Amino acid sequence: MADKSQADAGGRAATTVPTRADVGVPPRQKATGFLGRFTVLRGAMPELWITFAVKFLGVAAYAVMNSTLVLWLSSDLGYNDEKALGLIGVWAVLMTVFTILAGSLTDALGMRKTFLLGVAICVIARLAMTFTTVKWLALGVGLFPLAVGEALGTPVMVAAIRRYSTTAQRSISFSMFYVMMNLGFLVQGLIFDGVRRGLGEYGHFTLPILGTTLSTYQTLFFVSLLLEVVLVPVLYFGIREGAEASEEGVRITPAGARRESSGTHSLGRTLAMTVRNTLRDTGRNMAALSREPGFYRLLTFLMLIAGVKFVYMTMTYAYPKFGIRELGAGAPLGQLWSVTNSALIIILVPIVGALSQKTSAYRMVTFGCFVVAASVFVLTLPTVWFRGLADGPVGWAVGHLYLGLTGSVNPWYLMLFLFVVLYSFGEAFYSPRVYEYAAAIAPKGQEASYGALSYVPFFLAKLFVGTFSGVLLTRYCPETGPRNAQTMWLVIALMALIAPVGLVVLRRVIRVREAGRED
Repeated sequence: MADKSQADAGGRAATTVPTRADVGVPPRQKATGFLGRFTVLRGAMPELWITFAVKFLGVAAYAVMNSTLVLWLSSDLGYNDEKALGLIGVWAVLMTVFTILAGSLTDALGMRKTFLLGVAICVIARLAMTFTTVKWLALGVGLFPLAVGEALGTPVMVAAIRRYSTTAQRSISFSMFYVMMNLGFLVQGLIFDGVRRGLGEYGHFTLPILGTTLSTYQTLFFVSLLLEVVLVPVLYFGIREGAEASEEGVRITPAGARRESSGTHSLGRTLAMTVRNTLRDTGRNMAALSREPGFYRLLTFLMLIAGVKFVYMTMTYAYPKFGIRELGAGAPLGQLWSVTNSALIIILVPIVGALSQKTSAYRMVTFGCFVVAASVFVLTLPTVWFRGLADGPVGWAVGHLYLGLTGSVNPWYLMLFLFVVLYSFGEAFYSPRVYEYAAAIAPKGQEASYGALSYVPFFLAKLFVGTFSGVLLTRYCPETGPRNAQTMWLVIALMALIAPVGLVVLRRVIRVREAGRED
């Protein structure tokens, strides 16, 4: 990339527009200290605020769809537990692969076009999933293309935060980015429960204008669709192509200059070139990485982390069916999991991060994984052990005051609530530090490649959930017949336990010294 002070390749200089933060504010007047970390966003370019809004709406739309997916596949399309979760496993793995390719596509198309392309694909896919129950159409036009649309939004969001923030704004911008993500999941939990409570678990809703009747789960998809549609005008009118934050102000690179520097190709040609170049470059990078002494240590570390990521994937895809079968139709599953977890994470992550700055990422990840694994064991205990609590003040506080239940409180509610609290505490310790560890041990110049490897746990966890979760539900928590859900959670807990035990046992073999850490 040419120096920002120089004209671009086409001879046209990129324009720089000062922001409010750059104009008329002497250095002595700029906010400092704790408050200054937040007020630094006061002069941020509009695109940064648009990105925060897009992250919130995009996550809410995705999460509403994601939590409904397994229920829709079984209730509306007729797939059993194993086939439904198998399809989800394939879909989730494809989305991971497309996410890897999407980074290069963003560089080729530009930020704004990639944003709009991803949203357009998501809108079309959600339309198909909302208004049809024909399997080949719902899957072929809906579910699987949706993997492409969602994947396009993942790397472009991270790139947008970096591009639309100055150096001083970057740290708090990524913190706000994380907050918006969790707010999206929190809102999703409220929507998920609200629609199911209002229509009934297997109810119907008739659209006033179209007269089309939708099932409860299609209605949730319709809400997801509406959230996605809102993104279209927000992105189209709110994002300027070529806009970028610099220390001097907002820098606008003319579109013609980008076309001349990157070449003029059709969208199809661009996609083909992107796939080809990405596969080629990925192969070269992996070959180079495989020769690094720390590569296999990091890979082993990340493969172990997949054990605790499997817990999260189980809560995303298998938990809705488990919850309905054990707690009944219309149970407040979203509030119990998404709302509680997101609220705790928003509170805990900054506190844990501030108090553990001098502690190594490896140690933090190990401790967090132990807590996550221990949390799952709560769900393996006999429900009768929690009956006294459920009938007392604790059950009233959790069940009636927080969850809005009436009548007696099922002990599973207390068990799940305790599990979510412990899980969230462990997540606050380990999850942010996984990415930090990968960056800390990366050789100079290979930070991005090592950072990309941080997606390995999610990739493996998605394979696990597609392979095992359907079998576990069918065998231990079927829709009809005797259930032994504790055994299902025991299997999941033992898989999660692989992570912390492996990190301790193999510590001397796989741990790499982190830059700037003594322990």
